Amino acid sequence: MPGVAVALLAEDRDRLSMLQNRLESTQAGQIVFSHFGFPMGPSDSILRQIQDVHAEVVVVDIDPQAEERALTTLELIHSATNDVALFAIGEMHRPNTIVASMRVGANEYLERNAPAEAIAEALNRFAASRIKARATAGRARVFSVANAKGGSGATTVAVNTAVALQEARGKVLLVDFAPLGHCALHLNVRPAFGVYDALQNLHRIDTSLLDGLMTECKGGLQLLAAPPQPLSLEPTAAELARLFDLLVSHFSYVVVDCSGRVDRIARLLCELSNSVLLVAQTDVVSLWSAGRIRPFLEEGASRDRVRLVLNRYKKIPGFSDEDVEKATDCRLLWKLPNNYQAIAPAIDKGVPVAFQDSSDIGRSFRQLANTLAEASATTAGSLDLAYKQDKPDRRKAAGNLLVPSLRAGQ
Repeated sequence: MPGVAVALLAEDRDRLSMLQNRLESTQAGQIVFSHFGFPMGPSDSILRQIQDVHAEVVVVDIDPQAEERALTTLELIHSATNDVALFAIGEMHRPNTIVASMRVGANEYLERNAPAEAIAEALNRFAASRIKARATAGRARVFSVANAKGGSGATTVAVNTAVALQEARGKVLLVDFAPLGHCALHLNVRPAFGVYDALQNLHRIDTSLLDGLMTECKGGLQLLAAPPQPLSLEPTAAELARLFDLLVSHFSYVVVDCSGRVDRIARLLCELSNSVLLVAQTDVVSLWSAGRIRPFLEEGASRDRVRLVLNRYKKIPGFSDEDVEKATDCRLLWKLPNNYQAIAPAIDKGVPVAFQDSSDIGRSFRQLANTLAEASATTAGSLDLAYKQDKPDRRKAAGNLLVPSLRAGQ
């Protein structure tokens, strides 16, 4: 599957061929356009072709014998294209050239004989910056749901949270990234396409194609389903970022079920999320696992985004919420009541309990969804999710933890 879409420009055929070989040997980029020579002006067809192929990065080779033409090209591309990053490749012992390149719009300056690994690192930096920019752009909020251990109920939490968000807010997408997804069964639908097809068609995906890959569920919820059989999905960070760039521009909320994943993909999904719900139960094995999954998920950009959700909650005498947080080293967000009598038939029938107004578990999911929707955003792109534990009140249903939408500035 392709990585970052790259266009290459050079005034030397041998240099162009060498850059092509180096970039093709990486896993971070895909050449979508390659040209011998530079554009001559704003109306040059080269600029139009760069935009037509949706290049994300344009690499310009700077010949030390013809620096001015390369610098003019960088400035021309910078002024004539939108949302395209510029990488200049030139000699590092020419500081004036480096400064001039940055002044005319270059985002990166690489050594002219840089190995493929250095080019890959630059492309990965670009992909990471796009992730951060998307997270702080004020578009759709992304919530990932993960299991502390198998069977904790992450899919049930993901499906019902998505249903509750759709009922209350609208424009919600549920993405099933589990190795063998069950979201379609929970919603009683039979998807024809899904995540795998989207990743395979990133080079030509647009709004129309994306709509055709989704499955509409009861209440208007959209599902981008997992494959119907286990498949090896190994998208790069750039590919996931590109997919989510498209998803967050068309929805208000995106809920990702990554249950069953404790791998690189799970960590990347968490980095793409505003908040991560780690689903556990109040037993020793589950809490022990949560304490080890949390630091794995919080490496990198997802730091301080993981919050604990206790599913099938049963009070343990002498074991407080503070004890739970100490045992897991994770901040507690929500407690979902233990209601097997409602959950089991709901899953079997494909009718999520979030549709049920009368059940305590249905009300708890709707309250959780409302909390996530109303939480204030931080400058890092995460959500300000904390809770205030009230004194015990036997009249209150479990899960009724108060999470203030605005903690700072009150």
